[in-house]
Amino acid sequence: MTEAPDPEVVELATKIFDLARQGETETLAAYVDAGVPVNLTNDRGDSLVMLAAYHGHAAAVRALLERGADADRANDRGQTPLAGAVFKGEDDVIKVLLEGGADPAAGTPSAVDTARMFGKADLLKLFGAG
Repeated sequence: MTEAPDPEVVELATKIFDLARQGETETLAAYVDAGVPVNLTNDRGDSLVMLAAYHGHAAAVRALLERGADADRANDRGQTPLAGAVFKGEDDVIKVLLEGGADPAAGTPSAVDTARMFGKADLLKLFGAG
């Protein structure tokens, strides 16, 4: 039998995931600097980078990548932050992720696959797949 998670830990983790979703860059970075794992994931495998990217917060994505976050960490469905940013049309986030080393071919569907699916020829060219 596994031990139930500490409610205070769950509450703190929920707060940190919300900071990523809301793009609260300075506060999020302060938590990571204080010891919160930069690659922390929620119950669906979404990392802080994934949540910040999907919600269009390029500055938060940059701050997490500068602190060692994995730009290609896929969630439980195989989706990467870059594919999520392509899906949402978040051009600033796409740029930051690419600068941070994100691989357009990573994940299922990959960012390349997502760009093809939505007819985004400019992104295919950017990814070297056009």
